[in-house]
Amino acid sequence: MNFITNLLISQADIQRVVDPLMDLISIALPVLLGLVGSLGAIWCIVLGVKYAKAEDPQEHEKAKNALKNAIIGFVLIFVLLIMLQVGVSVFTNYWSTYNYQ
Repeated sequence: MNFITNLLISQADIQRVVDPLMDLISIALPVLLGLVGSLGAIWCIVLGVKYAKAEDPQEHEKAKNALKNAIIGFVLIFVLLIMLQVGVSVFTNYWSTYNYQ
Protein backbone atom coordinates (compact mmCIF):
# COMPACT_ATOMS: atom_id res chain seq x y z
CA MET A 1 0.00 0.00 0.00
CA ASN A 2 2.85 2.38 0.80
CA PHE A 3 4.24 1.82 -2.69
CA ILE A 4 0.91 2.85 -4.25
CA THR A 5 0.65 6.02 -2.19
CA ASN A 6 4.23 6.90 -3.07
CA LEU A 7 3.32 6.62 -6.73
CA LEU A 8 0.14 8.69 -6.37
CA ILE A 9 1.38 11.47 -4.10
CA SER A 10 4.93 12.66 -4.37
CA GLN A 11 6.71 15.16 -2.17
CA ALA A 12 6.70 17.70 -4.97
CA ASP A 13 2.92 17.41 -5.32
CA ILE A 14 2.38 17.96 -1.63
CA GLN A 15 4.91 20.79 -1.59
CA ARG A 16 3.01 22.59 -4.38
CA VAL A 17 -0.16 22.47 -2.28
CA VAL A 18 1.29 23.27 1.13
CA ASP A 19 3.68 26.10 0.24
CA PRO A 20 1.03 28.57 -1.00
CA LEU A 21 -1.19 27.80 1.99
CA MET A 22 1.65 28.37 4.44
CA ASP A 23 2.58 31.61 2.67
CA LEU A 24 -1.02 32.82 2.86
CA ILE A 25 -1.32 31.98 6.55
CA SER A 26 2.02 33.58 7.40
CA ILE A 27 0.99 36.78 5.60
CA ALA A 28 -2.58 36.88 6.96
CA LEU A 29 -1.87 36.20 10.64
CA PRO A 30 -0.07 39.45 11.52
CA VAL A 31 -2.69 41.41 9.60
CA LEU A 32 -5.49 39.63 11.46
CA LEU A 33 -3.81 40.19 14.83
CA GLY A 34 -3.49 43.90 14.12
CA LEU A 35 -7.03 44.17 12.81
CA VAL A 36 -8.55 42.32 15.75
CA GLY A 37 -6.48 44.36 18.19
CA SER A 38 -7.47 47.70 16.74
CA LEU A 39 -11.15 46.80 16.33
CA GLY A 40 -11.20 45.34 19.83
CA ALA A 41 -9.71 48.49 21.32
CA ILE A 42 -12.16 50.74 19.47
CA TRP A 43 -15.15 48.58 20.38
CA CYS A 44 -14.13 48.41 24.06
CA ILE A 45 -13.75 52.19 24.14
CA VAL A 46 -17.23 52.63 22.63
CA LEU A 47 -18.71 50.20 25.16
CA GLY A 48 -16.80 51.87 27.99
CA VAL A 49 -18.26 55.25 27.04
CA LYS A 50 -21.70 53.66 26.85
CA TYR A 51 -21.11 52.17 30.31
CA ALA A 52 -20.01 55.53 31.72
CA LYS A 53 -22.99 57.38 30.21
CA ALA A 54 -25.60 54.88 31.39
CA GLU A 55 -27.95 56.53 33.90
CA ASP A 56 -30.58 53.86 34.40
CA PRO A 57 -29.41 50.87 36.51
CA GLN A 58 -30.71 48.48 33.85
CA GLU A 59 -28.77 50.26 31.08
CA HIS A 60 -25.74 50.33 33.35
CA GLU A 61 -25.93 46.56 33.86
CA LYS A 62 -26.50 45.92 30.13
CA ALA A 63 -23.51 48.04 29.20
CA LYS A 64 -21.36 46.34 31.84
CA ASN A 65 -22.29 42.89 30.53
CA ALA A 66 -21.70 43.96 26.92
CA LEU A 67 -18.25 45.32 27.83
CA LYS A 68 -17.38 42.15 29.75
CA ASN A 69 -18.51 39.93 26.87
CA ALA A 70 -16.60 42.00 24.32
CA ILE A 71 -13.38 41.77 26.34
CA ILE A 72 -13.78 38.00 26.76
CA GLY A 73 -14.52 37.59 23.04
CA PHE A 74 -11.53 39.59 21.90
CA VAL A 75 -9.21 37.80 24.33
CA LEU A 76 -10.42 34.46 22.96
CA ILE A 77 -9.89 35.60 19.38
CA PHE A 78 -6.36 36.76 20.24
CA VAL A 79 -5.55 33.47 21.96
CA LEU A 80 -6.86 31.46 19.01
CA LEU A 81 -4.89 33.53 16.49
CA ILE A 82 -1.70 33.19 18.54
CA MET A 83 -2.30 29.43 18.86
CA LEU A 84 -2.72 29.28 15.08
CA GLN A 85 0.55 31.14 14.61
CA VAL A 86 2.35 28.75 16.97
CA GLY A 87 0.70 25.80 15.24
CA VAL A 88 1.87 27.04 11.85
CA SER A 89 5.46 27.27 13.06
CA VAL A 90 5.26 23.76 14.57
CA PHE A 91 3.74 22.42 11.35
CA THR A 92 6.40 24.15 9.26
CA ASN A 93 9.18 22.59 11.34
CA TYR A 94 7.52 19.18 11.09
CA TRP A 95 6.99 19.58 7.36
CA SER A 96 10.60 20.52 6.70
CA THR A 97 11.97 17.51 8.61
CA TYR A 98 9.46 14.87 7.46
CA ASN A 99 10.95 11.81 5.75
CA TYR A 100 8.87 10.58 2.81
CA GLN A 101 10.40 7.13 2.57
